[in-house]
Order: sequence, then structure tokens, then C-alpha cells
Amino acid sequence: MTKATAQDTTPTQATTLVVKVADALRARISKGNHRPGDRLPSEAQLTQEFGVSRTVVREAIAALRSDGLVEPRQGAGVFVLDPALAERRPFQNIDLARVSSLIEMLELRTAVEGDAAGLAALRRSPAQEEKIIEALDAFRTSSAEGRPSAEADFAFHLAIAQATNNPRFGEFLQMLGPTLIPRRAVTDSGEETALPAADIERLAQEHEAILVAIQNGDETAARAAMRTHLRNSQARYRAILRTSR
Repeated sequence: MTKATAQDTTPTQATTLVVKVADALRARISKGNHRPGDRLPSEAQLTQEFGVSRTVVREAIAALRSDGLVEPRQGAGVFVLDPALAERRPFQNIDLARVSSLIEMLELRTAVEGDAAGLAALRRSPAQEEKIIEALDAFRTSSAEGRPSAEADFAFHLAIAQATNNPRFGEFLQMLGPTLIPRRAVTDSGEETALPAADIERLAQEHEAILVAIQNGDETAARAAMRTHLRNSQARYRAILRTSR
């Protein structure tokens, strides 16, 4: 197979490397180059073949997983699923390069994760509460050291979903995948876009407010804190959408 490069798209198609790699793999699956049950090349192989970072490959695979085209299996690799089954799955046609798609998903997450936070305040176990705290600590540490923090951000939200003790909340977030943390955009170099220190601190404070409400067992406050957090993200991306016109 040929290596995906910037020449594979026209200059007007301002897609990210993640989208390019995901589209190339989708095409292979569609053409039967990778059939249902086949194992995809390893992360290292795909990184070398496409000339991109591991971050790009991971996010491309996450996008394919969200489409229902592949399934990671612990210790075995990533396997192709039946595309006919994937066509019936929800959340298709999500373009992670479009701000409007990110806003759509944030609106949905606001509804779902607001109630998840409220339920977590009522139902979390001590071990689940500790997992939320660890995710927030990892977010703060990564941010302070200037390292990518989107994985820790997603882990924080996932830990809250799991603390509802209703497995469907966690399954929902895992189906969407960490690529739908809006900050998890990538530049042409394939690295996570860094946010200003003030924005990182604001995110940390919003996360802290959610955690405190859950620790206090305050269902109403936890729901409100999560909705405020995600609505603030909506507002930031709506501002980007306005200025891009």
C-alpha cells in the first residue's frame, strides 16, 4: 500500500492526519484488503507506513472503533469487524475535523454525563472515588509538565461514568472514545494541540468542582458542575465556529 501523505487530499480539504489515516484504513476495509476477522498491522507498523506519530495512529484506530469497523482485543491486537454490521451502528458521519461535529457531541455528552455525575455522587464506591481522584491528579501532573493531558481528561470522565454503577454509561463513553475530547485536536505534526495555561487551569478547576460535589454526595451539585463544565466547552467551540466564518 502507498503511504498516506498531504498530497492525498486537495488543499481545500483541511483534514487532520488522524482523519487521513482513518480514511485510508476505512478504504482498505471497504475494498476487502482487510477482511472481517483479520488483524490490522501493529501500531508500530502503521506508524512507520504512514509516517505519522503513535498518537495519530491511536486516534485513527479509535475513530474506526467508534464507527464499529474494528475491535481491539486485549493482548491480541486490533481486528476488523463486519462493515455490514457497522452500517447499522449509531454515531456515523462524525467528522472530528469539523468544530460543528464537536459541538454536537458536547451537547449529547452534556445530557448524558450530567446525569452520570449525579448518579456517581449517590452510588460511587470508595475505590471508584479514588479512581476519579487519580485521573484528576494525572490530568494536573500532565498539564504541569507540559505533556499531553487528553488521555487523563478522558479517564476522568470515564471514571465518573463507571462510578454510576450502571455499565451503560461507561460503555457509551468508550464507544465515543477519547478522540471526542474536543481539545484532542492534532496539528500537522501529529501532536496534541497545547492549550494556554489559563485554559488548563480553568479545566482543572471545573474538574475539581465536579469531584468535590461527588465526594460530598451532592447529586444536584454534581450534575450542575458537570453540565457547567461541558457547556463551557460548548461556548468555547461556538466562539471558534463564529470566528472561523
